[in-house]
Amino acid sequence: MNKTKRVIALGFFDGVHTGHGALLQRVTQRARELDAVPTAFTFDRSPTAAITGQHVPLLSSVEDRVWLMRSCYHIQEVIVSSFDGMMRMDWQDFITEYLVRELGVVHVVAGHDFHFGYMGKGNPQRLQEVCAQLGVGCDIIGKVEREGITISSTYIRTLVAQGEMDRAVEFLGHPHVLTNRVTHGKKIGSSSLGFPTVNLQIPPQVIVPAFGVYATRVWVEGRSYIAVTNVGVRPTVEDNDGRVTVEGFILDFDGDLYGKELRMEFYHRIRGERKFPSLQELSQEIRRNAEETRAYFLAASQDAPGAR
Repeated sequence: MNKTKRVIALGFFDGVHTGHGALLQRVTQRARELDAVPTAFTFDRSPTAAITGQHVPLLSSVEDRVWLMRSCYHIQEVIVSSFDGMMRMDWQDFITEYLVRELGVVHVVAGHDFHFGYMGKGNPQRLQEVCAQLGVGCDIIGKVEREGITISSTYIRTLVAQGEMDRAVEFLGHPHVLTNRVTHGKKIGSSSLGFPTVNLQIPPQVIVPAFGVYATRVWVEGRSYIAVTNVGVRPTVEDNDGRVTVEGFILDFDGDLYGKELRMEFYHRIRGERKFPSLQELSQEIRRNAEETRAYFLAASQDAPGAR
């Protein structure tokens, strides 16, 4: 029997949007009441993709999911479980043997549509019934809506795929996030355009935002900088090999970030990606985009709560 008391949220939590936030906030509330550890349980891969065999692009990598739950909702422990293993487990055993006996769960929080166990036979009603028999608390959270739209990862994926980042931020409750280590690019930015640049690879299975130029903020080693970021295939670069790249032109920064882990936050799409007649014209356009980015973040800071 596990001696650590846990209050646990159950779900996949792709993107960690405001709908998920309703579960995670309830977990932290119950954990305070019960003097327990606020915990989240998630899977290593998409349940929808595993069940249907379809490709389902994810809003966030496992690492970003964990970071978002910790930083936005004060979740102390995140348990990443094998979806295949959970699906082979009897639904009752998942509750009694895994959650209660192995994890020491004293309270469970799940969404209205959460299914678990072999063939998805576990559902919210069964979860509540067994928890009641075991003396374990259980909250089932109903769907969360904004502007009459159910907040879901599926809807937010559509927004990101279309480049509607401002609206995606509203439904996520935070900017869309991409974290990875900086790789070497073709050094077009620093050598020809006069901007320090970072190149990120989009992790496998993670969604590619609509091609275009975005106002972003990058975090590295605890410090943040605003950046103009291009997502796409860089059609102006003659020797481009057609690979999708995420290339950030960092404003007011001087240094080498190669090999360092960088978190990029997407706030606003400035324009779509397009081909320019020359690198010089591309450079001029990026400078204009840099001013638009500065103006965007200045306006955002003035609109922030508490700003004068």
